[in-house]
Amino acid sequence: MSDRSALALARELIQRASVTPSDAGCQTLIAERLAAAGFRVEHVRFGEVDNLWAVAGDSGPLLCLAGHTDVVPAGPEDQWSYPPFAAAIAEGWLYGRGAADMKSSVAAMVAAAEAFRAENPSHPGRLAFLLTSDEEGPAIDGTRAMVDWLNQRDERIDYCVVGEPSSGLRLADTIKNGRRGSLNATLRVEGRQGHVAYPQRADNALHRLVGLLNDLCQHRWDDGDAFFPPTSFQVSNLNAGTGAENVIPGTAEARFNWRFSPLQSAESLRGITAKYCGTHGIDPATIEWRLSGQPFVTESGALVDAAQRAIQAHCGYSAELSTAGGTSDGRFIAPTGAQVIELGPSNASIHQIDECIEAAHVDRLAAIYQTLMQTLLNTPND
Repeated sequence: MSDRSALALARELIQRASVTPSDAGCQTLIAERLAAAGFRVEHVRFGEVDNLWAVAGDSGPLLCLAGHTDVVPAGPEDQWSYPPFAAAIAEGWLYGRGAADMKSSVAAMVAAAEAFRAENPSHPGRLAFLLTSDEEGPAIDGTRAMVDWLNQRDERIDYCVVGEPSSGLRLADTIKNGRRGSLNATLRVEGRQGHVAYPQRADNALHRLVGLLNDLCQHRWDDGDAFFPPTSFQVSNLNAGTGAENVIPGTAEARFNWRFSPLQSAESLRGITAKYCGTHGIDPATIEWRLSGQPFVTESGALVDAAQRAIQAHCGYSAELSTAGGTSDGRFIAPTGAQVIELGPSNASIHQIDECIEAAHVDRLAAIYQTLMQTLLNTPND
């Protein structure tokens, strides 16, 4: 008899080297299991990206389990304690690229759905999966495109659990109930190159750029709120000069980023930046902007409460609500009006050499997901 545990499925998925945008057969394996559990499965491909949409149930509120089957590159494989796609278990730990981010969550979701459907074949409400192979990459032809695809079909998600690794020291000790927005900017300042001994004959592009960056670094954007820390501004790249000590740079380029709460907007950040640009003789129209995602938050309500009940039932404690960290595909789903949380295993080793989680946590996570399903879809929780 084959092993149908969440852990066994997680190992099968990890053994498929699905580096973005490759899916390497992960979604086919998942689709076969979901179809056997009574899900109506659709494979949707945009560009080089594989996506999967599967639904069980006929009417009522829709609970969507969202995740990704792609992983980041393994890096130098000789530095791993075990081959990154071997899915080795050693001393109680599951090793492999994607063990934490996020094939174990996907496996736990599938196993939970199978068990839930077996126990409640006529459950009220609908249960769905939204999976992509484009979360770790450009994130254009994955969840973002799938949300547009669902909107065209008038499909509305009421609740969404994203399986991103949210946990810290203990399994499910943290629920990400929101994320900050992310705004990126690239600015190239044009000056006039010259000799450092004759600054009057030159226009130091770096001086003007640094003056602007200093103003932006010193600006107090906001104080945050009950859910979000203060808006953060960070310079990530700065390039100027020829490498010579005696040449004033004629051009200078910087890349910078804001992580912002709902107290700000992309428009407000751009407006404040434009005012500082004027102080330093920089044309704000030369800035190239890229909005990675809007901020969102899911306050206490049906989804958060159901997650807390499930965690309390299987772990014996309540989770902390947090909006810290980077972005996730939840940023594409939240604007549709859905309640969105992230709930998954530990994030301590994500994107690192020897990525790993405690092996026992995979099936415990499946139990948490199953109880959450039972609560939200209004079925008895025996």
